[in-house]
Order: sequence, then C-alpha cells, then structure tokens
Amino acid sequence: MRVSKEQAAANRERIVEEAARLFRERGFDGIGVAELMNSAGLTHGGFYGHFDSKDQLMAEACEHAIGITGKRWRKLLAGDDGPSMDALASRYLSPRHRDHPGDGCVLAALAGEAPRQSAPVRGAFTRSVRRFIDLLDGALPGRRAALRRRKAVAATAAMVGGLILARAVDDDTLSREILDAVAAELPGTSKPRS
Repeated sequence: MRVSKEQAAANRERIVEEAARLFRERGFDGIGVAELMNSAGLTHGGFYGHFDSKDQLMAEACEHAIGITGKRWRKLLAGDDGPSMDALASRYLSPRHRDHPGDGCVLAALAGEAPRQSAPVRGAFTRSVRRFIDLLDGALPGRRAALRRRKAVAATAAMVGGLILARAVDDDTLSREILDAVAAELPGTSKPRS
C-alpha cells in the first residue's frame, strides 16, 4: 500500500522520535531495527524506505534528542532575571533525570557508547556536545569569552559525568551525593544544594 508524502514524513518523524527515546533508554546496541519499528507502530520492512542504515538513524536520533532537550534547557536558562544556571543544574542533576534516561540528555545516556560508533554518529554526538557547551557559555557570567568558554566546557563535563556516575552506582545515597556535589560546584550557581 502506497502512503502519501505527508504520511511518509510523519512516519519518519515518529521513527526518529522513538529511536531517540529508545537509544537513550537502552543504548545503541540495546534495540534492533525490528523492535524499534514495532515500537513506532510500523513494520520492519519499511525501515530502509526511510533510512540507508541504522547508523543514519542513530545520527538523526542524536540530533533530534539534543534539539528537544536543548529547548527545555533554554527555557530553564531564560529566567526572569536573565540566564540562570541554578534552574538548569536543579533539573539536570536531579533524581528524576537520573531515573528517566529516555526523556533526558543524549550526552549522558550515550557518551560511553559514542566512541565505538561510526563517523556520522560520532559527528552528530560531537555537534550535540558543542550545542550544550554553547548553551552554557551563553548562560555563564563573565566578560572574558575564553574564560567563560573554558567554564562552559568544564560545566558540561561535570554535569554529564556526574549524571553518568549517579546512574552507574547502586547506592541511592551516593548517587544523590554525586548529583548534589556537582551542582554545588558548578560555575554560575548561587548556592550549594543539600
């Protein structure tokens, strides 16, 4: 059965959205094409009508995920008094974000797998890292661009790394301690969390 161009575009978008969620939940190798397509409500056979390879979908899913979470982060940073790292740190370094990787940051969910992926996937991941750094760079105080950029890189590494470690440990107290410690030490935050 032939589908319209509009329906084909909607199907492709649904596949990318579902892939972005499932890859963040299970990892790139944690879900196959057949299961992914089934989760999107489509048949396995239609996959190659939309994508040349799973790698192409993985790259697009990374770009999609960082776009969605980037919108959320920009809203958090756009406080009434200007950019606020407190709001972003509070949401990013939270037990809720830790416990729901499928709806969270693609960087923390897939950083451990990205080095072993193809060039297109690593390129998409690299662009995602740059977008997060640029977002933080715009939110941090300071007039010296090079210093602000260095702080943004450090904050990105701390936030992503802290979330990865908080997810990795099997001790909830330690996990929360990691999240709180990273949030308290981030540049641009006003007060330590307890």
